[in-house]
Amino acid sequence: MLRRKFTVALASIGLLAGLTACGSSDASSDKDGPLKVAVNPVPHGDILKYVKDELAGKAGLKLEIVTFDDYVQPNRALKEHQVTANYFQHVPFMREFESAQKTKLTFVAPVHLEPLGVYSRKVKDLKSVANGATVALSNDPANQGRGLKLLADNGVITLKPGASTSATEKDIATNPKNLKFKPLKPAQLPRSLDEVDLAVINGNYALEADLAPNKDALAAEKPDGNPYANGLVTLPGDKDDPRVKKLADLLRGPEVKKFIQDKYKGSVISA
Repeated sequence: MLRRKFTVALASIGLLAGLTACGSSDASSDKDGPLKVAVNPVPHGDILKYVKDELAGKAGLKLEIVTFDDYVQPNRALKEHQVTANYFQHVPFMREFESAQKTKLTFVAPVHLEPLGVYSRKVKDLKSVANGATVALSNDPANQGRGLKLLADNGVITLKPGASTSATEKDIATNPKNLKFKPLKPAQLPRSLDEVDLAVINGNYALEADLAPNKDALAAEKPDGNPYANGLVTLPGDKDDPRVKKLADLLRGPEVKKFIQDKYKGSVISA
């Protein structure tokens, strides 16, 4: 059911919003023009603005930043050639989009990890969660599976052997505290903290709500071996665009790594 809802949401998102934000021209056709990149505001937009203000000019790169507040429109804008690249997603999420939309994208380079965290305003640690507690988590398959894995890694539930990155409630093997799961749009998760016992919140929305995974979370992802690094994505035909390659080099350079370390102090980790 959750996967079907996600697919319907992807299929039904209004093209008008993308046209309003990005314009109707083919962004990838003008190789001498600015590179249009779609982002989420935090931290992607902040990082890309740093690149635009401090690094791009010296590298001979013109950037145009297009900001969206959700996880659907940046890929729609890319698919419709309204931007040449986007920077907001990890590989498992990209694969879900490809499957739902019958399209192909290219993950050019990982840039940073936003550790997923479990937050609460009602309990101090996961061991004290009450029987029958309600847990809010993302309603998109890739991040929902990610949230379930985080809960499993911290002993709250167990998952069936072989559960994928798109695990759902059906993949839960044991649920000793009889937790009830409440799937929500990722942007709604911070606002749900007053209504639920636990919320598994994506790193960018946690940051927007002044929540730091390394300080405020009851449990947070570890970076080692983590498949959820956010990175630069294009359509397959644009992966060799010199502007895209130049931006990938800048995003993965020492200056951006230091910017991420200094600004986010562990809440975002350079990849």
